Amino acid sequence: METKISRLSATEKALEVIWELEKKYGDLMFYQAGGCCEGTQPQCFEKGGFFPRMNDAMIGTINGHEFWIDRDLFEYWKYSHFTLDVTDGFGPGGFSLETPLGKTFKVHYKLFTAEEYENLQPVKRSE
Repeated sequence: METKISRLSATEKALEVIWELEKKYGDLMFYQAGGCCEGTQPQCFEKGGFFPRMNDAMIGTINGHEFWIDRDLFEYWKYSHFTLDVTDGFGPGGFSLETPLGKTFKVHYKLFTAEEYENLQPVKRSE
């Protein structure tokens, strides 16, 4: 049985911030939209603090926390691996839970090879 390739990973720096947020808020979720206020930066919420729209894509989990992508943005980035990272500073909007820590989540993208793309983990769609 062949192991499926993940669409999502996180850097150690991002995991450290996530662990800190878990201690304070409990279960989390991530959502990356293509909107005006938040740009295309991933936002972190308490689980249930944001509801994905119909047909948005859940591309994987980080520490068990779902990572959702706006349906239109996913169509653009579906050929890419997402690596969640964090940087110092405030991102646009400031709605994300890491903002009071003076941090901003960001994503690095790497295109999949044709072989990798054929062997990806399935995407869950919201209803």
